[in-house]
Amino acid sequence: MNTLNTTVTSEAEMPEENVVPVQEDKPAETVIEEGKTVGRPFADDAKFKLRNVEVFYGQDRAIKNISLDIARNEVIAFIGPSGCGKSTFLRCLNRMNDSIDICRVKGSLQLDDHDIYDPKRDVVELRARVGMVFQKPNPFPKSIYDNVAYGPRIHGLANRKSDLDEIVENSLRKAGLWDEVKDRLDATATGMSGGQQQRLCIARAIAVSPEVVLMDEPCSALDPIATAKVEELIAELSESYTIVIVTHSMQQAARVSHRTAYFHLGHLVEVNETNKVFTSPEHELTESYITGRFG
Repeated sequence: MNTLNTTVTSEAEMPEENVVPVQEDKPAETVIEEGKTVGRPFADDAKFKLRNVEVFYGQDRAIKNISLDIARNEVIAFIGPSGCGKSTFLRCLNRMNDSIDICRVKGSLQLDDHDIYDPKRDVVELRARVGMVFQKPNPFPKSIYDNVAYGPRIHGLANRKSDLDEIVENSLRKAGLWDEVKDRLDATATGMSGGQQQRLCIARAIAVSPEVVLMDEPCSALDPIATAKVEELIAELSESYTIVIVTHSMQQAARVSHRTAYFHLGHLVEVNETNKVFTSPEHELTESYITGRFG
């Protein structure tokens, strides 16, 4: 993917040279220039175009003038220390932050060149297009079948029982679960193992045929075997979906993503091809993080 020379204008005029010193435990000579991201933050075939994004919780600014493209059918990983803003930024992409009264989002956030935050936007339709998988598996207290069928039912995607059966089977197959559960679809989903529950939640997310799947630390509660299965699934799903994953595991980011974005104190410091980020990062803060000097 080639970098686009994109000129953007912030809603709130910011000083051109707003330089933020890092905390004392970071290299003293390292600074973050607000609104400037090194590497390749833009893409030719962008699914999301995000410009000058800021997120406020009350008066506190959690996301600070971030601009980024997320390409169609890519896997991009968000990494960085706890509290750096990566999950907050992820939740902007399907307006999950709307549920927080004190949260305000500023800037331009577009999905296929349409404003995500247009007041006339149907949020239910948006979240069908941009599905979400959370940190902890959260299956409904229903059967395995009904968990996957829930979305297609409420969105009217299946008019006949046979159509619904096909959607459920295809979704479970894509999630690598069909062979494990096909003989117990009426069993309660909460009786599944943690890894199976997470893959069921992925099946539930893709059952409504989304275009994007957001994953907020999807493997943090899983054992290594279950994690490996989810990572294999991410690789397979990337052929059909755009995937954005927040992860604390740099090894996981290296294994599953095409590009990696490093966040620090609400800033987007660096975005580049994953191999480059982990072998020859361009920003000193990125290098310090991936080499374990902090984080």
